[in-house]
Amino acid sequence: MDLRTWTIDGHLDGKPDTSVALYHEFVRLVEACGPFTYAVSKSMITVKGTRRGFAGAKPDARGLRGYFDIQRTIGDDARITSVSPYTKRLYVHAFRISDIAELDEEFAGWLREAYEVGQGGHLGAS
Repeated sequence: MDLRTWTIDGHLDGKPDTSVALYHEFVRLVEACGPFTYAVSKSMITVKGTRRGFAGAKPDARGLRGYFDIQRTIGDDARITSVSPYTKRLYVHAFRISDIAELDEEFAGWLREAYEVGQGGHLGAS
C-alpha cells in the first residue's frame, strides 16, 4: 500500500522543462473555462468541476499525457490515442501532447466541452 501524498509539484519534479511547460499550458486552457478544483493521485492530476472530474494530465519524459470526458467521439486526430465509452453519455478521450502548438484552439474547445461535463451539463442530455 502506497501511503505517499501525491502533489502537483511531485508530478512536475524531475520532468523535462518542455513537459512542465506543456502541463502549465494545459492548466491555462482549463483556467480559461472557469473555476475548478484539483484531485491529485499517483497516476494523474485531475481537474474537477462542481459535479465531477472532467479532465486530467500528467507530464512525463515524452511530453504530456492525459484525458478528457466529452459527450461525443472525436474522429481522426493524432493527439487522441484512444476513445472509450465511459457511460451512456460520455466518452473518455486519452491524449498525448509533445509540442506546445498541439494545445491549440481546437484542443481548447475540447476542454471547454469537458468543462461543461464537469459542471453536470451531460446530465440533462438525451
